[in-house]
Amino acid sequence: MPHILIVEDEAAIADTLIFALQGEGFTTTWLTLGQSALEHQRQTPADLLILDIGLPDISGFETCKQLRRFSEVPVMFLSARDGEIDRVVGLEIGADDYVVKPFSPREVAARVKAILKRVAPVAAPASGGLFQVDHERVQIQYRGQPLGLTRHEFRLLNCLLEQPERVFSREQLLDAVGVAADAGYERNIDSHIKSLRSKLRGVAAEAEPIQTHRGLGYSYSPSHA
Repeated sequence: MPHILIVEDEAAIADTLIFALQGEGFTTTWLTLGQSALEHQRQTPADLLILDIGLPDISGFETCKQLRRFSEVPVMFLSARDGEIDRVVGLEIGADDYVVKPFSPREVAARVKAILKRVAPVAAPASGGLFQVDHERVQIQYRGQPLGLTRHEFRLLNCLLEQPERVFSREQLLDAVGVAADAGYERNIDSHIKSLRSKLRGVAAEAEPIQTHRGLGYSYSPSHA
């Protein structure tokens, strides 16, 4: 069963999460420090991290930033702060979800299951045209060159490639990336698109395979690739 790493310094909250997650069949590890979580993830990677923002040593935000240097493991933030800026920052640095305290343990467990379902790898690789997609290795090549994508970028570009010329709304792309659409942070898609375009232009500066449809969303256009 998937293994969940809980990084939370309040024992009562951690105990509640452990009870709810183990009741759903997950195995769990509980740590109280961000640095300990980073070391644990390097040595014995978990399948998902539940990460409190207010940790005693380094913040959850900083922990996630350092984590993203070597891992694309899904991350769910826990925080007592519900301001929009905190949610936006959390999602932009690579989190998959953001839950505000107090919360329902059953809802957290349901969100964990939903995230793991969204990020589950597809067994069969796909290829064609100027792009080659390898789902098992979570890699995409463009004109024969690997793009070096984050997990969010991989899922976003793969979604566009699967249905050429279809215009996807930001909300639809949020769901494809694996961020809960009800979080309401469609602007994060713009940041991912900007990063994707930069990597694509690094291979072919003149091409523009990702098209913007003002007020609607984005599409993949093979004729511009």
